Amino acid sequence: MLKSSSLMPSWDRPVLPEAPGCELAGGVARAHPIKHGVVVDWDAMEGLWERLMVGGLQVHPEQWPVLVSDSPSAPPEGREKAAELLFEALTVPACHMASTALLALCSTGAFSGLAVEAGAGVCHATPIYAGHSWQKATFRLNVAGSSLSRYFRDLLMATSPDLQPQALPRKTVTHLKKRCCYVSLDFQGDICNPARHRRACFCLSNGCCVHLGSERFRCPEPLFQPSLLDHPEPGLPTLAFQALQKIPITLRARLANTVVLAGGSTLFPGFVERMNLELEALCQRLGHPALKLCLVAQPGRGTAVWTGGSMMASLQSFQCRWMTRAMYEEYGPFLVRKVFD
Repeated sequence: MLKSSSLMPSWDRPVLPEAPGCELAGGVARAHPIKHGVVVDWDAMEGLWERLMVGGLQVHPEQWPVLVSDSPSAPPEGREKAAELLFEALTVPACHMASTALLALCSTGAFSGLAVEAGAGVCHATPIYAGHSWQKATFRLNVAGSSLSRYFRDLLMATSPDLQPQALPRKTVTHLKKRCCYVSLDFQGDICNPARHRRACFCLSNGCCVHLGSERFRCPEPLFQPSLLDHPEPGLPTLAFQALQKIPITLRARLANTVVLAGGSTLFPGFVERMNLELEALCQRLGHPALKLCLVAQPGRGTAVWTGGSMMASLQSFQCRWMTRAMYEEYGPFLVRKVFD
């Protein structure tokens, strides 16, 4: 497991301070190849994959087939570029590309259901039937873990004016977010009643102390109320409900019976209960009282996509689904649209 950002010498690649996906730090450019679940810097992505396989796993890429996950709403051109990179730069013998939503579902042993993902860069609600994504019924939200970390930092700075910005680096904020934040089951009621705030105090490595109250449950609230971060989209429960409404009514009950939660941002205490409450309320309010939703929230759902990928790639029945080097050399990268769509 490694960060999806990488440091590259600034003289190797001309990077402007305002360039998307990059920031300058001490003579090097920190490249962020993935933004909101979509690859925006393929040069950095190549370096990341090479570092993962050669430096991390210590394997020879030309000896191993590679399964790559991609965002349910990523443009199809991204899969073509990924195939080009894998076969031409890393010289892998075969590859396969699958939606993160499908792999999240596979991690639970299911091939039909609704995948509700909340990761670091993006959230999705994706219906899957018989192993195929329902693209026109997929909804996305660009509020996710990274947005929550920035929001949490702003909350901490507002509540502790004497705290210096350098005392709260990104790593510290993320650690505090994972350790102390939780989802409120009654946000408005908790905001209005200070007696409900679960107050806590945390000492930072530099000796400073941070006192927390409502910040603990205000941090993940944008997943349910994106308007708190000035995003016009509805919250994740509403997107999940809209995804179910978009599929044929004959399949709705079957997919509602397997609503799989995946991604690190679903691990907040109270997240599952709040999702359940809001989905049930939506069913009652919008005329679907008979629709019963069953949420599947496994303990390891933070890495559900990787787990599902490892399970899928190890199946004997899957081995005929690789796109081989010979296929790529004969038909080119456009073949991915036919093989994997």
